Amino acid sequence: MTANNGSEARFGLVIFAKTPQTVSAFYQQTLGLSLIEAEPGHHLLQGAGLELVIHAIPPAYAAEISISQPPQLREDTPLKPAFWVADLAAVRVAAEATGGGLNPVSKTWQIRGAAVLDGWDPEGNVVQFKQRH
Repeated sequence: MTANNGSEARFGLVIFAKTPQTVSAFYQQTLGLSLIEAEPGHHLLQGAGLELVIHAIPPAYAAEISISQPPQLREDTPLKPAFWVADLAAVRVAAEATGGGLNPVSKTWQIRGAAVLDGWDPEGNVVQFKQRH
């Protein structure tokens, strides 16, 4: 039995968001994902073997969440998604254009032939981006 439902996705991730449209735009632009489905409760994004669901936080909980500008980083979670990208500079431009950001270039570190830099989405979820040399 296979878990693949016919799409190209081999890996999936669900991100809960107060403003799914805003967070969806960030991941579409930074990762080059396509919007496959947009419903009031979620956005389904796909590309490069990844299926990403931006799921709306239920209104009762969302009302208690305040997103500052810039967002306060949510660094106290045990998970940090990491994504391979073609160009960290292009990711920076896309992130900033959609309400997120990347750490300064001076915080880039190297591992196994890749430049690695953390960033954040418009709601402060910390994300890692990796570029091969």
